[in-house]
This record gives sequence, structure tokens and C-alpha cells, in this order.
Amino acid sequence: MAYILLVRHGQNDWVKKNRLAGWTPGVHLNEEGQKQVEELAQRLSQLPIKAIYSSPLERCLETASALAQPHKLDIHPLEAVGEVRYGEWEGKKIKKLAKEKAWYAVQHFPSRFRFPGGESFIEVQQRAIDAIETLNIQHKKEMIAIISHADVIKLVLAYYMGTHLDLFQRIGLSPASVSVLALGEKAGVQVLRVNDNGPLKPPPPPEEKEKKTDKETEDSSNKDNDHTNFI
Repeated sequence: MAYILLVRHGQNDWVKKNRLAGWTPGVHLNEEGQKQVEELAQRLSQLPIKAIYSSPLERCLETASALAQPHKLDIHPLEAVGEVRYGEWEGKKIKKLAKEKAWYAVQHFPSRFRFPGGESFIEVQQRAIDAIETLNIQHKKEMIAIISHADVIKLVLAYYMGTHLDLFQRIGLSPASVSVLALGEKAGVQVLRVNDNGPLKPPPPPEEKEKKTDKETEDSSNKDNDHTNFI
């Protein structure tokens, strides 16, 4: 069973101003964002994180740096979990974009929408899922953290929850929040947390799990499903 922590970067001034930063260079965490990721790093410091992957954009790398320090881990930039490429919409204010006719498609049937000169939501979802599935193979039975962006993480959560892409914007995601996936061969997929900003407990070590009788095994899905101490 692999545990995937999906971490949204901390706040920056573009978030406060409701602008689509996209891949714009030089977008850094602001003072509030730095405080958020420091608190996040403390919350996650006791978890057995074995690797940290991050969108190559500054606001994510800065978030990843704070998380990596307590664990003394290197940061692995991963373009596949980078922000949506908004094309001609990049840098614009959402309030202004909301007046565009195409905005209706973004809100009501994003599965059929492509940003002018940019990506479609389907492409973003696919590249992120491909990356996570590859990391899952590399980190079987380990916990890793992936620092990314709101839309990317919401698209990933929608996929693993079996939610149609057209409904992905119903998922709320705060800056410096953590969502948790458990991916295993037997248990399949479990979404353990969404938009969490409270303390997390590590999963129980294998040696501490009690052996189940045949009856208990029938009543539960399988050993990989035992996340009681982690939820």
C-alpha cells in the first residue's frame, strides 16, 4: 500500500487577487503562505515520508522545501504535476474571465473545454494520473508527498473518487492543504482525506497489525484496507 500526500502550495498574492498565475515565473509565497507551509511542515514532520516531488514552479518548490527540511529529503521537480497551462488566459483576473462566453464551459462542462492556446482539463488530468501511477510503482509500501496546484489536485481526486470531470470543481482545496490517497494492489484505491488542515497520524507499522481470523477477514475487505489510525 502506497500513501500519496497531495499538497497544495501555500498562499501567494495571485491567489488573493484571484488571478490565473499558471506558469508565470516569479510567483512566490507571500508572508501568509510562508506561515502556512511552516505550520504544515510541523504537522507532517512525524510522518514517514520517503520522497518529495513538486511542480517546478516557485510557489510549489518553496512549499516543498519547508516540508523536506524535517525529513532531510531532496526535492524532485516533476513537470507532470505542474499547473494547468492556461494559454491566452494566463495572468488574467478571474473576475474579467468570468464575463467571457467560454467561462460557462469552464464551470459546467470542463471535460469539453480547452484553454485558448493552452491545455484541456482532460490532458491535465491524464498527465497527473500517469505520473502518480508511475510513482506508485516506484514507492510501493511507502509514503510520498506531491506538491502541486489546486486544479491539478482536484482533477486527480475526482479521478480516484470516480467523479466525472465535469463535477471536479465541487471539490474545495485550501492553500497548504493535504489530501491523501492510498493506492494498493489488493485494496485498490481509497481517498482518505480531502483538503485537510489538521494533524495527521502515520499508518500503523506492519508488525503492530493484529492477525485476523478467517471470520474477521470475511467481514473486512483485506489487510490493505486497515487505515484506522490514519483517518
